[in-house]
Amino acid sequence: MRVIIAGAGIGGLTTALSLHAAGITDVVVHEAVKEIRPLGVGINILPHAVRELVELGLGERLATIGVPISEITYVNRYGSLIWSEPRGAAAGYAWPQYSVHRGRLQLMLLEAVKERLGPGAVVTGSPVTGLDHDADLLVGADGIRSAVRAALFPEEGEPVWSGQVLWRGTTYAKPFMTGTSMLMAGDDTQRVVVYPIAPPEPDGQVLINWVIQRKAPETVPRGDWNRQVALETFFHHVADWRFDWLDVPGLVSAAEAVYEYPMVDRDPLPYWSTDRVTLLGDAAHPMYPAGSNGGTQSIIDARVLAHALATGRGVAHYESLRRPVTSEIVRSNRGDGPEAVLRLAHQRAPQGFSDIEDVIPRAELEEIAMSYKRTAGFVPEELNNRPSWSV
Repeated sequence: MRVIIAGAGIGGLTTALSLHAAGITDVVVHEAVKEIRPLGVGINILPHAVRELVELGLGERLATIGVPISEITYVNRYGSLIWSEPRGAAAGYAWPQYSVHRGRLQLMLLEAVKERLGPGAVVTGSPVTGLDHDADLLVGADGIRSAVRAALFPEEGEPVWSGQVLWRGTTYAKPFMTGTSMLMAGDDTQRVVVYPIAPPEPDGQVLINWVIQRKAPETVPRGDWNRQVALETFFHHVADWRFDWLDVPGLVSAAEAVYEYPMVDRDPLPYWSTDRVTLLGDAAHPMYPAGSNGGTQSIIDARVLAHALATGRGVAHYESLRRPVTSEIVRSNRGDGPEAVLRLAHQRAPQGFSDIEDVIPRAELEEIAMSYKRTAGFVPEELNNRPSWSV
């Protein structure tokens, strides 16, 4: 079986590795850019995707470039605790949760593809522009502006804007909270997300990823994660966001570069596949970053697709397993996913609170967290006991 993959991002490269591991070795990845460089900022790889990378033999490599997140904490604008829960091994998973620089993860996957499939397995400067191909299957893993998706659905148009804008960057700074914490602070107007994405440097500092999300009166150019803007564009929004355990303006102002991007997704599709074409990752189901599931779901897509092909069940089986799940995640993320607790706390106590249980009962907080785990497929005991997608 010959497979062509459009896109050498996280999803496309993991697909190549997964196919190879399943015995499908006639695979070529075509990437539009001429040189793959470690661009981007931080992402989270949740335990159900870390499991897949570990089963591909990449666990040790991932551990050298990522930070195993031990907790996620939600606070309001004033720093008052809304909800906190353990993550990764601390939450009972058999696999960690990693925060990592997206570009470093991509280069790690690229290196593994070249080692296992050969240096010619990835062809750069070679965009896939439509559905014509000379393989048994074309996998469109070419992102939110997928040319393969556009050929399947030529009337779809632009990504759907949420009305929110993101400003993102990375900064070397001292560790905050536990040193392996992920923090979400704010409400339904503005949020700040902060987490470390690399092991400590010799001087003790860590590379920290930060995101500022805010409602915007008008949209900004869509589809370019590498669009830099001046700090003055947004700094006034966080100039007084200082907590005992984190100086947000200090963190933001020390970044070497800041990137602006509108928070966009696309509506779930009625189908992903034809006889010789299918979609994967952001090309299939671009989603808001709520819940940290974008990269995670693309990795799972890759493993399920490889299993379906290697066991003779084909792309229809792959789509039947993955499209309903990811469509539901897209819809859940539009409602804030687990970050809905920030919105609820502000709506019910806009001036703050002294005890969150006066505002949101613990049972409700627990159900919000667990409901999203069920939707996205990472309830601990279910994940730990699920059969492997390895062939």
